[in-house]
Amino acid sequence: MDFVEFILSLTNYVINSPHSMKKLIFLLLFCSFTVVYGQNPAIQLIPQPVEIKLSNGSFLLTRSSSVGFDSQESHKIAEMLSQKLKVSTGFSIKPQQGKAGSIQFNLNKTAVAQIGKEGYTLLSSPKGVIINANTPTGLFYGMQTLLQLLPKEIESKTVVAMNWTVPSVKITDYPRFSWRALMLDVSRTFFTKDEVIHYIDQIARYKYNIFHMHLTDDNGWRIEIKSLPKLTEVGAWRVPRYGLYGGRAEPKPGEAATDGGFYTQSDIKEIVQFAKDRYIEVIPEIDVPAHNMAAIASYPELSCTKDTTMKVNPGSHFSYFYGDGVFKMTKDNNLNPSDEKVYEFLDKIFTEVAAMFPTPYIHIGGDECYKGFWANDPGCLALMKKMNMKHPIELQAYFVKRVEAIVKAKGKKMAAWDESLPGSSDPESLMMIWHEDRVAVDAAEKGHPIVLTPAFSFLNLPQGEVTVEPLSYGMNRLKDCYGYNPVIEGVDPKKILGAEALMWSDVMQNQYQLEYMTWPRGWALAEDLWSPHASKNWNNFYQRVENEFNRADLAGVNYSTAIYDAIVNVIAKDGKMTVNIDTEIPGLDIYYSMDEAMPGKFSPKYSKPFEVPEGPVTLRVVTFRGGKQIGHLIALSPEELKKRQTAK
Repeated sequence: MDFVEFILSLTNYVINSPHSMKKLIFLLLFCSFTVVYGQNPAIQLIPQPVEIKLSNGSFLLTRSSSVGFDSQESHKIAEMLSQKLKVSTGFSIKPQQGKAGSIQFNLNKTAVAQIGKEGYTLLSSPKGVIINANTPTGLFYGMQTLLQLLPKEIESKTVVAMNWTVPSVKITDYPRFSWRALMLDVSRTFFTKDEVIHYIDQIARYKYNIFHMHLTDDNGWRIEIKSLPKLTEVGAWRVPRYGLYGGRAEPKPGEAATDGGFYTQSDIKEIVQFAKDRYIEVIPEIDVPAHNMAAIASYPELSCTKDTTMKVNPGSHFSYFYGDGVFKMTKDNNLNPSDEKVYEFLDKIFTEVAAMFPTPYIHIGGDECYKGFWANDPGCLALMKKMNMKHPIELQAYFVKRVEAIVKAKGKKMAAWDESLPGSSDPESLMMIWHEDRVAVDAAEKGHPIVLTPAFSFLNLPQGEVTVEPLSYGMNRLKDCYGYNPVIEGVDPKKILGAEALMWSDVMQNQYQLEYMTWPRGWALAEDLWSPHASKNWNNFYQRVENEFNRADLAGVNYSTAIYDAIVNVIAKDGKMTVNIDTEIPGLDIYYSMDEAMPGKFSPKYSKPFEVPEGPVTLRVVTFRGGKQIGHLIALSPEELKKRQTAK
């Protein structure tokens, strides 16, 4: 019996009790329980802290309040808070050194082992707020929690006149995993320096500490390499196209490549510093040996086919995936592993990349490498014979080993997708696992640290009804993201550094679509990686998500409301179609129509599965809450209904 069931049974006992004193005692006890267990509307934090205890009263921030810091390191955090507060409160509060601030930031003189490098404690009372940590990183995360404790209007872009209160709480908090990452693909869709900085600022709020930039792919080379100028002169630009990736028209002869862009080395320096100021490490990815159409368009001699007509791919079709890891490319988008000039080329790139990024890691990609062109190349066949290789697949392992050595020579460690595992000989190389759990087991047994990137972390997938959401493959609902537990049976937990949300940009064209695909799923994954797994509760979480929607509105951040949409399943039995409708969150009313009428609160209300009548019937479904429409209208044609049938 959980706590709620206990309260309900106790309530029933008391109501039926003849003793008024029992009722009085119960009511007093119940009130005290709700202070600790109930959902105080002021406590809506993402990610959920490890431990939080509520007290009576609150701290009132006023124009005469002060922000204190105890050292030069904590001064930086105090200054960040002061600047943030000024925007929405209008209070000009200059940080003061000492320990008398109404809001006080202190570094522990003796480290507290429990909270580690990134944890903090936060104590608020009517007297003020004190945030302690072992490091400035912990103080920064404590500040983020404090901002969430303040009213949602703290996100306003203009001054709001109101009572700025912080509930009295005692919080002890620290992360579950050390690697809490989000990857952004800037090749398929180029995001400007300012857009990237804006995105980093958003993820910092939820205690992400790694930002992985997928800088190169078939669709664009996005980083300046001064020793190889054609990479950005040619590789950063493609012909303009719209619509779904894989369905766009090929470049036409003579068509101008005007769509794209790249980051100068000065831009990268600014992005890295902005992230560093928010305690986020930027990991660069140069994807090799495959996914290199942009590089080969710039330097065609680096491929086996040496195709001088190669263009940066605008999203046109050139690949076939058959399942079980079997695929084919109709164009040679691989670097030639048998050509020594390729390794000279990569040495130049990684020399400059290593100088731009202070991170210990450089990601080399390594995924989806088609071996068909290698299998017919004289140079590759000669290398195979020389190295006594039996299959072209061994060429990738050879390539990875060579690149791993180049990266290591720059004073860095290699990170790679798990297809690179056979070629890695350095146990310090980081493996990002996106295939089966057995690959993670193999990587751990070889001594590699692991970061998990399973389907639950793919943010480019639809998050709700596929006829409403941007088209892609698969499905990744908010509830699925929130249910993710980054552990794998058979793998030493110490080897799993954490997990990473992957934002492949094939389904987005702008910053607002990027935000739509990130939030609220990015909030769920932030909690997966920070908060104790045992404390997770979906019914509690989605309410916090709805609260965060209000904050995002004030902050001008876009998000998806797919959690309000109906989930329509069709079951086939005895030649009939039965429709079963559900919702991701409880408490929604579902209305539908099958008579070409627009459904609303006067339409039939869904209560149980029903049969679809014969004929060209279009099913329309919509959700309401509190008498108002809250979900998108879903219209399913007869063809769509038949397509989603599952046999009973």
